[in-house]
Amino acid sequence: MRDFGPAGFLAGLCHTDQDNPLPLWQDGNISPCFNQLVLGALPHAGMAVFSACYLGMARCSLLRSPPPCGWTLRLVSALLAAALFTADVVVVSVLQQADMYLHVFSDGCAVLAWLVHSSAVMVLQRTAYRRTRGPALLPILVLLSAPHLVITFMLYCEKEEYLNPAEPLKLARFVLAAARALLFMLYLLAFVFPCISDAGYTLYINAVDGSPLLSQSAPPDTGEMVAEDGSGCLSRLFYLWLTPLLRRGQRGDLDSVDHVYHLPRKLRTSVVCRYFHECWEACRRGSTVSEGQDRWPSPVGRQLLNGSWSSRYQEESLELDGEVGLLRVLCKAFGLRYCALGVLKVTVNMSSFAGPLLLNGLVNYMEEEGAPVSRGIWCALGLFASTLFCSVLRNIFVFEVSKVALSARAALVSAIYGKALRVSGCGLAGCSLGEVVNLMSTDTDRVVNFFNSFHELWSLPFRLSITLYLLYLQVGVAFLGGLAVALLLVPFNKFLASRILSNNKHMLRCKDNRVKLMTEILFGIRVIKFYSWEPHFTQKVSECRREELSHLKAVKYLDALCVYTWGALPVVISILTFVTYVLLGHQLTAAKVFTTLALVGMLIIPLNAFPWVLNGVLEAKVSLQRIQRFFKLTNQDLRAYYALVSPEDEQTSLLLSQGSFSWEEPNEEGGSGAATGSLLLHSLNLHITKGSLVVVVGKVGCGKSSFLAAITGELNRLSGVLYVADREAGFGLASQEPWLQHASVRDNILFGKDYDSTFYQAVIEACALSDDLNILPNGDRTEVGENGVTLSGGQKARLALARAVYMDKDMYLLDDPLAAVDSDVAEHLMKKCIMELLKGKTRILCTHRIEFVDKADMVVLVDNGTIIKTGTPAEIIPLVEAVPKKCKNDRNRKEKDGAEQDEQEPGSPPDLCLQEVDPDESGAEQKQAGGLAWSVYQTYWGALGGVLASSILMSLLLMQASKNVSDWWLSHWISELKTNSSSHTNHSTAAAFSSPHLLLFSPGGLMSSLPPVQAFLSNDSSQDVRFYLTVYGCLGAANTVFTALRAFLFAYGVVCAASAIHNRLLDRVLKATVTFFDTTPVGRMLNRFSSDLYSIDDSLPFILNILLANVFSLLGMLVVMGYGLPWVLLPLLPLALLYYRTQAFYRHTSRELKRLCSLTLSPVYSHFSETLNGLGTIRASGSSARFEEESARRLEQNQRCLFLSTAAMQWLDIRLQLMGVAVVTGLGVIAVVQHQFNSVDPGLVGLSLSYALSITTLLSGLIFSFTQTEMQLVSVERTEEYSTGLPIEPQQQHTQLPAAWPEQGWLEFRDVILAYREGLPNALDGVSLVVRPGEKVGIVGRTGSGKSTMFLALFRMVELNKGQILLDQLDISTVGLAQLRSRLAIIPQDPFLFSGTVRENLDPCGRQADQCLQDVLDQCHLSSAVHRMGGLDAEVGDRGKSFSAGQRQLLCLARALLTEAKVLCIDEATASVDQKTDKLLQQTIRDKFHDKTVLTIAHRINTIMDCDRVLVMHAGKVVEFDSPASLCRSDNSIFYRLVGDGGE
Repeated sequence: MRDFGPAGFLAGLCHTDQDNPLPLWQDGNISPCFNQLVLGALPHAGMAVFSACYLGMARCSLLRSPPPCGWTLRLVSALLAAALFTADVVVVSVLQQADMYLHVFSDGCAVLAWLVHSSAVMVLQRTAYRRTRGPALLPILVLLSAPHLVITFMLYCEKEEYLNPAEPLKLARFVLAAARALLFMLYLLAFVFPCISDAGYTLYINAVDGSPLLSQSAPPDTGEMVAEDGSGCLSRLFYLWLTPLLRRGQRGDLDSVDHVYHLPRKLRTSVVCRYFHECWEACRRGSTVSEGQDRWPSPVGRQLLNGSWSSRYQEESLELDGEVGLLRVLCKAFGLRYCALGVLKVTVNMSSFAGPLLLNGLVNYMEEEGAPVSRGIWCALGLFASTLFCSVLRNIFVFEVSKVALSARAALVSAIYGKALRVSGCGLAGCSLGEVVNLMSTDTDRVVNFFNSFHELWSLPFRLSITLYLLYLQVGVAFLGGLAVALLLVPFNKFLASRILSNNKHMLRCKDNRVKLMTEILFGIRVIKFYSWEPHFTQKVSECRREELSHLKAVKYLDALCVYTWGALPVVISILTFVTYVLLGHQLTAAKVFTTLALVGMLIIPLNAFPWVLNGVLEAKVSLQRIQRFFKLTNQDLRAYYALVSPEDEQTSLLLSQGSFSWEEPNEEGGSGAATGSLLLHSLNLHITKGSLVVVVGKVGCGKSSFLAAITGELNRLSGVLYVADREAGFGLASQEPWLQHASVRDNILFGKDYDSTFYQAVIEACALSDDLNILPNGDRTEVGENGVTLSGGQKARLALARAVYMDKDMYLLDDPLAAVDSDVAEHLMKKCIMELLKGKTRILCTHRIEFVDKADMVVLVDNGTIIKTGTPAEIIPLVEAVPKKCKNDRNRKEKDGAEQDEQEPGSPPDLCLQEVDPDESGAEQKQAGGLAWSVYQTYWGALGGVLASSILMSLLLMQASKNVSDWWLSHWISELKTNSSSHTNHSTAAAFSSPHLLLFSPGGLMSSLPPVQAFLSNDSSQDVRFYLTVYGCLGAANTVFTALRAFLFAYGVVCAASAIHNRLLDRVLKATVTFFDTTPVGRMLNRFSSDLYSIDDSLPFILNILLANVFSLLGMLVVMGYGLPWVLLPLLPLALLYYRTQAFYRHTSRELKRLCSLTLSPVYSHFSETLNGLGTIRASGSSARFEEESARRLEQNQRCLFLSTAAMQWLDIRLQLMGVAVVTGLGVIAVVQHQFNSVDPGLVGLSLSYALSITTLLSGLIFSFTQTEMQLVSVERTEEYSTGLPIEPQQQHTQLPAAWPEQGWLEFRDVILAYREGLPNALDGVSLVVRPGEKVGIVGRTGSGKSTMFLALFRMVELNKGQILLDQLDISTVGLAQLRSRLAIIPQDPFLFSGTVRENLDPCGRQADQCLQDVLDQCHLSSAVHRMGGLDAEVGDRGKSFSAGQRQLLCLARALLTEAKVLCIDEATASVDQKTDKLLQQTIRDKFHDKTVLTIAHRINTIMDCDRVLVMHAGKVVEFDSPASLCRSDNSIFYRLVGDGGE
């Protein structure tokens, strides 16, 4: 009798010995009793108890969004586990084994534990834990039961009865245990990957958990949703989260960025950039920078650098400082994640081998008579599983890599922008605008493409080595013969790659030059049109383009050579391998031929792709070096620049002691700035007290603007001390050449500050802008065109002044804002703005207007880069007037405009801002909608040329046909062998070839040839072999010839097309009307000439080549399959329908997203170039941080579109892959069924099978290449829109025009009415007047009265609405534009110079002798300055930045003196010139043009007092027109009042 104590109870429960009731070991294993009680029931009991503790947690009732999928999975796993344990209890009860109660007890504990646990999970889902993984205790409790699971499983495996199908109940227990193990793993997986984002971050951008969504019924707008975040696993896997967006795209409602999802949190630009900066800092701290090299003391504090002074941004001053390798930072930031994806790539590569191995099994099964059906079914199922697994992983890999690339792009673009804001003025002087913008566009894109190339770089050799090993198994050492050729091609390939690379480099350089030239042409288009220089500049651009195309041609031909060598390689290798094999004394059999051919085919894929991948990596390296060079430029270091110690006197506003400043880098200086021809400011001593008005005067080019630039920190301080009080607050800077943003008038004035209506009105009033705003169509909401093109010179100057005043700073630096305005306005600005509104502020005013100097507290006289004297107005004014007239300044070469170093809009647009742009035209660029019109395809076909295009298609057809015929020849050979050979199977050989390793690679042909060969081998048919090989060789040779033909024809064709498209575009743009240039931002036009043309040159041909190859491959495939196995086409019909529906659904959205990508890219670049132009103003006012924020916002919009474009591609890819899986599985099933009715020729079966297997790759390739081609064709569409749609100037010529016309210069306006555009008021309203030959007429009037418009009408820049203008009695509308403009001369308001030499600027067409040019420079008092720069061949710099503004005006005057025109128009040509020089110039004009008709618009009354007659304009009408003397006699004349105000 057993004792019923605890020991007895245990022994009874477990059926063990009472002395040892709970043994640890039993039969060499852990005992079932110990396993069930200690390892099973105990942990489950603990799990139940601790899980119960969470049941009482406080719930949150406001949760609206669905729970994250991690929690859902855990809940489902727990409930299923409870169900499985319950099932086990049932099975145990039915089995009635001896230890039944032990199992029931253990399982019961488990059921209870999992039920309590699932309740705890349900509760936790509705608490604050929802957005986390939950308490860590829960998975630990679950893990405690792991040993029990494992041991139970092992025990079952060791007992045969549990694996015996004859005992179904025991087998059921085994299956239940296995299922529990799977659920256990699923639970842990759900804990590790919870699929949740940060707390409070939900699928909707404006909803936090707890705030109800907009309305419960209406689905949220796609523009408010966040991509991917918060989606479940299934949704992420199949991109279901994209469905709302795709539906919207299909409806055709995807018109703007606001309709597109927001980026997932980890891809947000701000998040990525912050992380990138942290990595940069980490790398910088790690790198040891030797302090000895630093010439300046290191900064004391970081947040005051670079003018990022605005307090609200101070805590986030992210800076890229120090010598850090960019590659290191990229590796630190993105390397780990990227390498992890490499592991995924290995998995994908390995799993892709599983499919062919299983196919081999399937084929062997088909060959065997009477093999069991189950074996075939297993093969088909395995095939399904492996292809599915491989497809899903490949899709995930591609998408994740694209995310890393996108992050890198955001980081690089932001970093380049940030660096440009911080780099010192002299550092930036070495780069042209085009180069820096190219860094952000082309170079960044190339670095980003590296992410796609790099994993291929190592995975290709990996695949290659496996294939070589299989070849060795096949033909032994004979494969070395063929391999030798392949290896010989590698150095040849390297040579080709290096040639491609160097040509690419040259091509990019030519492209840089061409884009730079185009930028200048577009900015200087008015000057070009005034002087009718279009043919000359067309020729210049064409020369650049010709050089660029010569390199492009080289690149394309080298590419074609690459394609050809790799295309011809398989045949060469296989023939060489066979020859070697025979020479080694082996017998060549058909089996060896087929297997070797198939393997050689596989060998080609990696070898073929390798040069492209290598090229991508090398291109990225070059671009990375270019970006790295830019990052190495020195930053502005304001802490070191300014003195940190403040003087004792608290009233000091600015203190300069022995200051020396230069535009050159300190290390280039070599002690003297003059040595390099650059202006050096030296020995500057100045003390300014707070609240004083200091006027700086001096000759043209003496260094006034440079002096202001030195104060704002744009120059290099060589020595001395500079102290500025409250420098952190920034300066109010109004630069000499006003820089305006492409925004509304109000936004330009506010410049990021809050709107204060009282102060705003005061500023408008003080800057005399009220009248102008009344005239503008939308008042202060009117758009200012790019660089202020829609405003006159005076309006631009006053708007820039208003912006500076509104900033409300303590110190104002005003660089001659009075130059471009007339006397009464200048008087108003001086009195109301500078003296009254800015009273109490420190003001430094540079000016040439002597009449205002007496109002100053102190006057500073500057000459030759140094301060000659400071004193009261009474002391200095006599000196200014007493300067000897012929004084030449020695070092005067360069007065750089410190506030704004380049980019000025040439030739003022019409005086009146009536030229306003309606919101549509100057606002957002219009996006084309819907599908690409057929005309776009026709355009490209036409650009290629019909004959050439047809030849390309023909060679493609022949190439595909020869390939298909050679494949068919192989299958025919097999069939013949089968017929001719003995019917018995040669077992020894078959065994040698049925090795599964043979099928390790892709579907491409191995399956076709192998199966029949293994069964039918002919040993004595060497004659046959020779015959078949010869035919095969001939077909292969024909194929390579057609391949070569197609490659070179295509290369030739695309270069022709690129050339034709560019020429049409350039021709049309240069003929466009001036109105078009005024209403279109330069960035938008440049986009056509840079990125769109780059697409047409490079990306479009590349992708089009692939598309054509895919189309013809698909045609060939369908023909062969239809011929070989007609019934395979049956399942393809529904699939084709599905395929069509899917791609149609996808293409709508994809196309719109691509267009939005292009559309959001322009603002990123145009904002960047705008920033570079206004760098001085931005930094001086301390607005850097705000501009960085704006750049990040624009980049974010572009990234959104890019990310979704990629996601949409992956959406399509996964669906196509699934179709592929369906095809492969279907084929497997067909093969098994067909095996039952052995009826078909195995050669054809093999051929069709191999073709069908590669059909999905081809179909997906087809959609991608088609969509990509469509996307690239958008560039053709955009250029075509300009080539055909631009309004152009009339092109007719006057055939009987006398050569000497106009002989006299008689000019008559008859009732001239002109409005810039319909709906705008008349700029000239019934103007009638006669100017007699040789008469000098001065034109005065308020800004906007129509003065400049008269010149525009005379030059026919804008056509008249009514009336006539006669020149020597000939109506100018009957004369050709080139004829008219070449007979007139003009000096425009804004002096515009083209980068190049002085000679090119004076006489671009090279018509004048050098002596002639020297004479006009003398007459304009410029010869000394030009001589010091290096004579006529001296470079004027980007937009003439080597000259001061005054010197530029003098150069433009020299230009006009050269044209022997009878009529000269001068538009405020000497506004930036000091009065002495002005007097000399007036004398020059009088002498040189004494017998010519001269019309002068002047703001300084004294310049026109000696005119024959004065024309006074007001609101587009002639008010007065008489001699100055008679007008001055009449008291109520407007001119009389002006003379009184002018004080001359």
